[in-house]
Amino acid sequence: MTQKHFNTLSEATNALAKEGYSADFIAGDTHIVDSKTKVEYTPKDLEIVGHHRFEGMSNPQDDTVIFALQASDGNRGTLIMSHSAEHSQNVELIKRIPQSNTKG
Repeated sequence: MTQKHFNTLSEATNALAKEGYSADFIAGDTHIVDSKTKVEYTPKDLEIVGHHRFEGMSNPQDDTVIFALQASDGNRGTLIMSHSAEHSQNVELIKRIPQSNTKG
């Protein structure tokens, strides 16, 4: 994944999609799910190959992070995690996804 500075979440999402990160992952209660194919992954089936944080403009507590993920089956996509009070992502499940040791 190319590390760049993104001004907006949509800019990051579009750039990552152009790099082949086209799946839209969602962290459910027990699995991370590809929202299009409905394939379920455990955190150890995935790897975080990059991420970018966006800080809330009016409240720094409203951080959002976009993760670029690669699955063990080759599927690649993004997962968006918000730190705001109103989100439906399983943050603890996301925290268990290992980080990539490689750069690029």
